[in-house]
Amino acid sequence: MPDILARDIMTRKVVTLQAEQPVIEAAKTLSQDRISGAPVLDEDGKVIGMVEEGDLIIQDVRLHFPTYVHFLDSYIYLGSLSKFESTLKKAVGARVKDIMTTEVPYTTPDASIQDVATLMMQKDIHLVPVVQDDKLVGVISRGDIVKSLGRD
Repeated sequence: MPDILARDIMTRKVVTLQAEQPVIEAAKTLSQDRISGAPVLDEDGKVIGMVEEGDLIIQDVRLHFPTYVHFLDSYIYLGSLSKFESTLKKAVGARVKDIMTTEVPYTTPDASIQDVATLMMQKDIHLVPVVQDDKLVGVISRGDIVKSLGRD
């Protein structure tokens, strides 16, 4: 059986979001299209972020303020202050750009599905953009990989 490449299993008709879109609109898009995430594109079609269900769910999460100790006119935080700041920003975000993940791992159309599956597992992601010449040409979900396993 020949190696299956990303181009063979990727979804070519991709639902995308824009950075300036309201978060509520992004949530409606994901819900209506029954998808768990979508790439965020700039005006030139370049992937600049990713929004997944978890980014939207965090809007309803109760924030846990970091514990600190006041010692000698200084505050010593016992938790990750940067993680708290990131969570707070996402929780109050009104636009897609406020909640999207900006470090987006991607693949190319010529990548093997083994490489794509490995990327998904290493980065703990469910959706990988397929990029060629800095343009989005498709996406691969975990479901796409599972379906490919059943091919003859």
